[in-house]
Amino acid sequence: MSYCSYCEKLPADNIHVIYHNTQYGFPLYTDDELFGRLVLEIFQAGLSWEIILKKATNFQLAFDNFRISKVADYGDQKIEELLQNQGIIRNRLKIKSVIHNAGRILELQKEFGSFENWLDLQLGKTKEEWVKTFKQSFKFVGGEILNEFLMSTSYLRGAHSEKCVIFSKILELEPKWAKIV
Repeated sequence: MSYCSYCEKLPADNIHVIYHNTQYGFPLYTDDELFGRLVLEIFQAGLSWEIILKKATNFQLAFDNFRISKVADYGDQKIEELLQNQGIIRNRLKIKSVIHNAGRILELQKEFGSFENWLDLQLGKTKEEWVKTFKQSFKFVGGEILNEFLMSTSYLRGAHSEKCVIFSKILELEPKWAKIV
C-alpha cells in the first residue's frame, strides 16, 4: 500500500496525513532543512515513522534546529546529554553518525557552495548510484534511509502517486526530480 493510499484512510488531523500533505515530497532549499530531514530518516531506521513524526520537534530542539555548523562541533559532553534526552531516540551510533554527517556536509559546502548544490549535481542517478555516492562520505545511510530521504526532499520521484491531490501541488513547486533532462 502506498503512503498516499494509507493516508487517505486516516482522519485529516492524523500526524501521517499532516506530514503527507505538507512535507513529504516537497522540495527543501536550505542545507539545514535537508540535514534535518536526513537526521530524522537516520533515527527512523528500525522504528516506525510515526514515532519519529511524534518526536520531530524534540529532535529539532535537541539538535539545535539542525544547524549543521553547530551539530558538527558536538563533543563527548553533548553526546552524553543527547543520550539522556528522553524526547529523542537515544542511540549512540545514530547520534555519532549525525555528527559525522554534519562535518561531512560542512566539507561539501566548502567545495560546492552548499549541500543542496552537491545534491543537485547527483540528479539523474539511480537509487543504487545515490547509495554508493552517499556511502563514500556519510555514515548510517543505507538504501531505505536514502530512498526516503531523497523521495521526501523531491530528489527522487515516487513520494506521491500521480492520482494523489498533493502530487499536483508538488509539481507546481518544481520538484528536483522534474529537472532531470
